[in-house]
Parts: sequence; structure tokens; C-alpha cells
Amino acid sequence: MESEHQKASLHSPLVQSSRATERTEVIEEVRKQLWLSGPLISVSLLNFCLQVISVMFVGHIGELALSGASMATSFATVTGFNLLSGLASALDTLCGQSYGAKQYQNLGIYMQRAMVVLTVVSIPVAVIWANTRFILVFLGQDPEISAAAGEYAKLMVPSLFGYGLLQCLNRFLQTQNIVFPMMFSSGVTTFLHFFICWIMVFKSGLGYTGAVVANSISYWLNVTILSLYVKFSPSCKKTWTGFSKEALHNIPTFLRLSIPSAAMVCLEMWSFEMMVLLSGLLPNPKLETSVLSICLNTTGTVWMIPFGLSGAVSTRVSNELGAGNPRTARLAVCVVVVIAIIESILVGAVMILIRNIWGYAFSNTEEVAKYVATMMPILVASNFLDGFQCVLSGTARGCGLQKIGAFINLGSYYLVGIPLAMVLAFVLHIGGKGLWLGIICALIVQVFSLMIITLRIDWEKEAKKATDRVYDSINPESIVS
Repeated sequence: MESEHQKASLHSPLVQSSRATERTEVIEEVRKQLWLSGPLISVSLLNFCLQVISVMFVGHIGELALSGASMATSFATVTGFNLLSGLASALDTLCGQSYGAKQYQNLGIYMQRAMVVLTVVSIPVAVIWANTRFILVFLGQDPEISAAAGEYAKLMVPSLFGYGLLQCLNRFLQTQNIVFPMMFSSGVTTFLHFFICWIMVFKSGLGYTGAVVANSISYWLNVTILSLYVKFSPSCKKTWTGFSKEALHNIPTFLRLSIPSAAMVCLEMWSFEMMVLLSGLLPNPKLETSVLSICLNTTGTVWMIPFGLSGAVSTRVSNELGAGNPRTARLAVCVVVVIAIIESILVGAVMILIRNIWGYAFSNTEEVAKYVATMMPILVASNFLDGFQCVLSGTARGCGLQKIGAFINLGSYYLVGIPLAMVLAFVLHIGGKGLWLGIICALIVQVFSLMIITLRIDWEKEAKKATDRVYDSINPESIVS
């Protein structure tokens, strides 16, 4: 009798209506996230291509020019670009939650405040870049390559300031779900960058330094296009109300969120750069460094996909928490985790299929190609884990939990990953594979830690904190996690 009653209740119109509503909500959330993440992935790839195109043009000048440009680009990424990107990611929380709460005027103030902070931070970074040659020589690098890298890095300084402003503009638009203008601007800039590079490298007489001048022009072109869009587009009418002195207030409050945000990004990125340095200490360093560089380029390109998903879920979570919809914020996290799993499996399958030929895209040497083929299964595993950590990190940014994320990254990479990588590579003599296996161990710890934090999130409490953060943002006693 009870069983018949349960069956009847399962087929009742109320239950069926509830299920239909849930299904509709999930489909709508998937649509929103794909609508956001698709353009964000494109923007990341197009911006990444600027540096790649420049290095490609420099490669036609000569080996010394290529070595100098590559070293300068790597040095600039570690000391400047990663730092600015991390600082700007505080806007994921602040702008996203304000937009969800319909406190639109806050977004423009936050963006201006971020621009001030990033411009000030860029000044000491510019001094470091101006002394790149001496720093590299001090670190034991080849004097001739260091001189070329130093000249290249000095001319990168204008692009540093443009990059910082670009990060702020991108976050400002992304948190409002305005992503297609970003994609258009990046696409136009990257397309024109080919011609700008060609003119600067081969026609202007600047040689390999022309590539870095082209970089600066392209970054500032992108900034100009987006600035004009923000200024004149009806889409930003509510969020951009002009320059305000308010942007100069509460900077310490902003830093309490932006510094952990920068730490989250930098601690992870620096660990990968450290792997390249350690590979130079292995037996047959030329082979190990070449293969590891190919692996880093491969995973860096593939990483743009979960990075786009990360931006999408960060925006969705921050918007919904700001709007006081904790249930929808939680649904956004569940949806993005499923999407990340599917994406990782599909990309991993492609990587396995092309493992025997992928190495030849970077080198004509059979030894390198075979080594890359043996590394591919390890890269697939790291890509799977990296997809998880990306979307979980995006969730943390959306909630304003960057401080916890920074500590997780510190422990995962510097207490677990790098020590294990050194043991596997140098004590157990596994070589480059050992270095990458150490990174996989770090990713495992990072994913499980972030997963525990995400599962323990009290969404009602986070919605309340988001409300406090938004409405107290002008107050000196602003609440920041």
C-alpha cells in the first residue's frame, strides 16, 4: 500500500513540475556558462598569441635574437605579467558581486582603483625589467644572451603598463557578462599584430627589438578599443559614470583582496617556471629543457580552455551571490565541474591520439619527438587535474576566498610538488618525467584541498558576506575575506 502511494507521489504533477523546473535551470546554467566561457577562451588564446607571434618573427632574425627574446619574455612573465594578472583578479570578486547586487556605480570605481594600484606596482617592476641584463648575468646566464634579453626587456616596459590596464578593463567587462566586445577587440589586435610585427622587425630597421615595440603598440591598441567601448557603449552606461576621486579611497581594503589574488596566481605559475630551471641541472640538459619547454607550451595552450571556464564560473558565482541567490551560485559550481570533466576527457583523448607526431611540430629530432610521446600520458593526467583546479579556483575568486586559495597553492606546490619533483628527478633519477610527476602530486593536493573548501562552503553565509562587501565597499570598515 505504502509502495503504491510512493509511486503515485513520484508521478504526481507537482513532482514532475519540480523536475522539469530543475532540468530547465540546469540547461539555462549550462547555456550561460558556455556563452561566457567560449569568448573568454578565445580572448585568452588571442592574447597569448601576441607573444608567440612576436617570438616567431624574432626567430627569423637569428639564434641569439630568439634566445634573448625568449628569455626576456619568460623573465617578464614571471616578474610582471603574472603579478598584474593576479592583482587584477580581485575584480572578479568585487565587480562581480556588485553587479549581481545591482550596485552598478561601484564597478567603475573598483576598476579605476585597480588601475591605480596596478600602475603603481608597474613602476618597480619596470625598474627590474630595466636591469634584466645584470640580473640574468648575476644568476649565471650567458652574458651575450643576457645582453640581448636585457635590451628586449627594456623595450617591454610600455607594454607592461598597457597590460595592467587591459586586465582591469577585461575584468570590468567580464563581470558584467560583456564578453563578445572583448573577443572582437582581441581578434582585431591579434590580426593587426602580424602586420605591425612585420613592419617593425623587417622594415623599420629595429631588428629583433621591433617585435617588442609591436607588442606595446598592440597592447595599447587593445586598451584603446576597449576604453572607447566602455566610454560610449550603452551597455556600460550604468557601470561607467566617469572618473571619480573615490577610486583613491580604500586602497588598503582593495589590497587585502588583491594581494592574496596575486599570490594564488604567482605561486602556481612560478612553480612551473622553476621546473624549467631544474631541468637544466639534469643529465643531457638540452634534451630535457627542450622537451619540458614543449610540454609547457602544450599544456599552456590547452590550459586556456579550463581558464575560460574558470572565468565563467567566477562571474556566475560572484553575480549570483551579489544578487542574493546562493542556490543558483551552488548550481553554477556543479555545472562547471561536469563541463570541466567532459572537456578534460575530450582534450585528453586528442592528446593521446597525436602523441607520436606532436613532438615533430616543435622539433625535427626523433629523440625529442619520442620523448614528448612518452610524456603525453603524464600531460593528459596533469591537464585533467588542472581543469578541476581551474574551475575550483574560479569558485574561490567568485566567493572572495583568495586568501585560503593562496595558502593552498603555497602548500601544494612548495611543500609537496617541488620537493617531490626534486626527489623524483635527482634522487630516483627519473629525469624530466620526475619533475612533471612532482607537479602532478602538487595538483592532486591542490584539487583535493580546493574540493574540501568548496564542499564546506555555506552558500547562505557567502551570500550574506557578498552583501556586506558590496554595501560597505565605500565605508573604511569594508568587509573583505
